[in-house]
Amino acid sequence: MSEERNRINMGRRAITLIAFSSAAVFATASLRAQRQIGQQTVTIEATQSEGGEAPAAQSAPPGSSLQSQAPEASCSVLGTVLDADGAGIPSAQITLTNVVSSQRYRLVTGTNGEFAFTDLPAGTYFITINAKEFEPYTSANFTIPAGQAYVLPRIQLSIATQHQVVVVRPTEVIAQMQVKAEEKQRLVGVLPNFYTSYVWNAAPLNTKQKFSLSAHDIFDPGTLLGVAVGAGIEQANNSFAGYGQGAAGYGKRFAAGLGDDVIGSFMSQAVFPSVFHEDPRYFYQGSGTLKSRLRHALSWAVILRSDSGRSEPNYSYLLGDLTAGAISNLYYPRSSRGAGLVFTNFAIGIAGRAADGVFREFVVKHLTRNVPDNGKP
Repeated sequence: MSEERNRINMGRRAITLIAFSSAAVFATASLRAQRQIGQQTVTIEATQSEGGEAPAAQSAPPGSSLQSQAPEASCSVLGTVLDADGAGIPSAQITLTNVVSSQRYRLVTGTNGEFAFTDLPAGTYFITINAKEFEPYTSANFTIPAGQAYVLPRIQLSIATQHQVVVVRPTEVIAQMQVKAEEKQRLVGVLPNFYTSYVWNAAPLNTKQKFSLSAHDIFDPGTLLGVAVGAGIEQANNSFAGYGQGAAGYGKRFAAGLGDDVIGSFMSQAVFPSVFHEDPRYFYQGSGTLKSRLRHALSWAVILRSDSGRSEPNYSYLLGDLTAGAISNLYYPRSSRGAGLVFTNFAIGIAGRAADGVFREFVVKHLTRNVPDNGKP
C-alpha cells in the first residue's frame, strides 16, 4: 500500500505541474510688431505696467538705422548671447526689466546671438535669458543715463544640467509586482506555475506574500482539477480501499488529496519559509553548461535561497514534507498509516522534488504562458 500511495502522490504532483487658449485679459496689454532688418526678422514686445501705457520698446542690431532714428534722450541696451565655445545662441528669450517700475521688454536673439533694446527710458535695469538646453541667466543691475547706449559684458550660457528621475520602490512593492506576474504563469495555459521565478534576482517575499502565493496556488482551479483527477484514478484503481467505493469513497479520496496539498503547501511554502526566512520558489537558471543547470535543478530538493540571497539547506521543504506526512496519518485508512510510511514517502518526496526541479529547468518554460523574458543574465 505504501508503494501505491507513493505512486499516486507522484502522479498528483505531475498533474499539478502540467488620455488656453482664451482671449487675453484686459489687465495686461501687449504690443507686438515685426520689422524686417536686412534678412533678419526681429519681434518686439512690451508689456503694459500697472496703470500706465506700454512704451514703444524696439529691438534692432547695433549700429542699425533704427538706432539713429531714436529720440535723442532715449537709451538702448546691446549684447550678444554665446555658448561655452563662443558661438552665438539664436532664438534665446531675453527679458529686460526696469528695477523701479517693473516694466518689462521682451525679444529673441538673432542668428548670431545678438540683441538690442532701443527707445528705452533712462533708469536701472537687469536682464534674464532663457535658451533651450542652457541654464537660465540673470544679470546684475545696471544703470543707463539718458541718451546713452549700454553694452552688456560678454554673456556665456552654461549647458543645462541633465536631471534624471529615479523612482525607488520599497522591496515589498517590487516583490508584489513580481508575484503578480508569476500568478499569470500557467503550464499549457491551465495548470499554475506560480513557484517558478524567471527573474533570477527577484526581490524576497515577506511573510504575507508567502502565505498569499501559497493560497493562490492551492485553491487555483488548475490545482483543484489535478486533485479531482487524482482522486478519480485512485477510485478506478481502488487505491486506499478503506475509503470504499461510490460517491462517498470518491469524496474521501478527494478530501485526502486536497488535505495533502493544503497541509504540504502551507507548511513547505509558507509556514517554514517564514520561520527560516527562505524563499520557496524555484529560480530558473536558463544559461550556462548543461552540467551546471542540471546540478542547480537537482539541488533544489535540498538547497534553497534564503531571503538574504544566500544558499542554505532547504529546511522549509524537508520539515514541511515530514510534518504533512505525519498529519496525514489522521485521515488516511489504517493500512496507509505509520511512521515507516511517513519516512518512506519523505524519501520519495525528495526524489520527486529533484525531478520537479529538472522539469522546471528544462521543460516547463517552453510550455508556460506569460513567461517574462528576463531570466538570469
